[in-house]
Parts: sequence; C-alpha cells; structure tokens
Amino acid sequence: MSDWHLARGYRYAGIVSGLRSEPDRRDLAVIVSDTPAAAAGVFTQNRVCAAPVRVSRDRLPRADARAVVVCSGNANACTGEQGLADARRMTELVAAELRCRPEQVLVASTGVIGRPLPMPVLEAGIPKATRAVTPGRAALDDAAHAILTTDTGIKVSSRVLDLGGGAVTVTGFAKGAAMIGPNLATMLGFVLTDAAVGEQDLHHVLKGACETSFNCVSVEGHTSTNDTVFLLANGTGPRLTGHDLATFRDAVGGVCVELARKIAIDAEGAEHLVTIEVEGCRTDAEAKQVAKTVAESALVKTAVFGNDPNWGRVVSAAGYSGVPFEETDLSLWMGDMPLYRAGVPLPFDAAAASAYLKHNREVHFKLRFTLGPGRCTFHTCDLTYEYVRLNADYTT
Repeated sequence: MSDWHLARGYRYAGIVSGLRSEPDRRDLAVIVSDTPAAAAGVFTQNRVCAAPVRVSRDRLPRADARAVVVCSGNANACTGEQGLADARRMTELVAAELRCRPEQVLVASTGVIGRPLPMPVLEAGIPKATRAVTPGRAALDDAAHAILTTDTGIKVSSRVLDLGGGAVTVTGFAKGAAMIGPNLATMLGFVLTDAAVGEQDLHHVLKGACETSFNCVSVEGHTSTNDTVFLLANGTGPRLTGHDLATFRDAVGGVCVELARKIAIDAEGAEHLVTIEVEGCRTDAEAKQVAKTVAESALVKTAVFGNDPNWGRVVSAAGYSGVPFEETDLSLWMGDMPLYRAGVPLPFDAAAASAYLKHNREVHFKLRFTLGPGRCTFHTCDLTYEYVRLNADYTT
C-alpha cells in the first residue's frame, strides 16, 4: 500500500452492492465525518449535468456536512425528475443511519449515462455500507476501490502539515480514466482534512486548487456530466488563519495536482503521461489555452503513441489555439532537446528523439513564448488503439 496519511475523524466503507455485474466488484462507498464538517464542492460545467451534481451543488457550501455517498456503475445522468428523487433518496438512506438531516449528506455517481438507478439495490446497500464505516487505511482503500469505473487502480494522495497550532493532514482520493476534459473531467474527487476551516474559505481553496489541477488535465477533451470534487474540513485539528491557511491552500493544491497526474497516466489504454509546460504568454489564461489545445490535438497524441517526434504538430496546435503571437515568439523543447527556436527549426537527432518517446512513460513538451509572465502546466496522454477499443465497446 502506498505511503499516504489519513485525516483524523473520518470513517469509510466500500462494499459490493450488486450495482455492477462483475462479481466481488466494490461499487458503493460511504464517507462519514465523526463531527459536522465544513464542506465545499466544485462541479462539471457541462450544461447537461447529472442528478447527484444538482443535488449536491444546491447543498454547498455548508458548515455541517456529515457524509458523502457514492455509487459506481450508473451515472444517474439524463434521468429526469426520477433521477433527482433517487439522488435525494440516496442521501436520505445515509441520514437515517447517522440520525442527521438528509441535507447534511452529499452524493456523487459515476458510470453509464441515461439509465435509471436500480433503487432496490441501493435501498439495501446504502444502509449496509453506512453501518460498515470504520476508520483506517484498509477502509479508505475499500472506498477508493468502490468509486472506480475503468480505472486500473486507486488514486490516493496526502500531505501532513506541521503548523503552529498542531499537525494537519490532507487526504484525497479520486477516480478518472476517460471522458476527461477540463471543467472538470469524468472524475470524482474527495479531499478530506482535519483542519478547522470555514466553508467560504474552503470554497475558495478548492476552487483555486481545481483550476491548476483537475482543470489542467485532459484525455480527449470530453467534459462529463458527473464531475465532482468535494473538500471537507471537520475541525478535529487546529483552526487555520493567515499564513497557516495559505500553507493549507498549497497542500490542498498539491494533493489535487498529484491526483490529476494519476488520472492522466491511468487514462484508458494510455502508454504515456504527457506534460505540456507553457510559459511566457501574456496571462496564465492564455498559457492554459495554448496548453489545452496542444493536449487535445489527436495528431499530437497519436505522434506520441507512435514514438514519432513530429514536433510540427505541437507548434501548429499552438498556432490555432486562438492566442495571438508571431512565429518568432515561440520556441519548443521535447524533454531536454531543443527542436524549434524563435520561429526557426533546429537540427536534432530524430532517432534519439524517437527513443525518448519510446522508452519514457512520462514525456515532456515545453513551449516558451516571449510575450509576458503567463504560464501553465497541463497533463494529457497519448491516443492508443486500446483507448479506441475500450470506448467503442463501453456499453456493449
């Protein structure tokens, strides 16, 4: 098991409820805070958004969250009023076990779109899962497995902060492997801390963290219907203000960046994690626009898959990004190899460049402009035969 640390005051469960057809596949998770927790959320910007997104968005930010319930295998998206009623019912089932109000329970779902939830399965499974919550790494491991769909493994990250008022831990886990496009992705993320932070501060911390992490990862640019990230702070540890709050903000951002990288490298069928670093644009927003355009270029992604150092695809993608610049404003590196400087191609060893792509699981492109201080680091993956096969066969 990876070296990660648990925020205090949380309990977890991940059970096999029967939502999925695979035997012994965990598919239902519950996270419980032992004390009422401040909570914030960031959600998909897709106009077609799932019932659990609508229900949870209406309940946040808040100061008294008690639990999160998550089902995997069914998105409960595009399911109309019945879907909303079912999402609310999921929270009611948890609340009845915890003896709290349903509004204190958040809900998330992931899976196939357009299919009603099998509520008899959840009516039996959610009380069972809620009664099964326990503290500890094994329990979080179960919950982290229960939220997965096509992921190849769990994604967990943590930070421990030694602050003036005492130790604070930030623990995050997530799922995501495809339908990954900024704002957010087909992803669920749960970040938990034992710090005491007000819900409004928590909202600003989470929004900033997502902007430089989950909103800077793309597999194919498809923004999903269910994207959700929750941040809970239960106040078991010290209250954070001033410099300590800024340190906490950086820690949450670090956890989210690590989880975003794990999503990109675990993308369906991916053989490469591709990091695109853009600097020297007028603004960070312009740098992100360039990076996102390069990341979502099918031609760039297939070149990486084929170990083809066809750097012209990277430069031309930057050129159609919509950010104005002159050719002489741009230089490009792949790894530590300069390929293009101030609008002029440079001689390079094509065999060595191809070998760099072939023999490195993680590859790096750097685009440097001469326009200003704007910068962005963005993550994507290559486009493989296996990605096409998995997504062609997803529901059949």
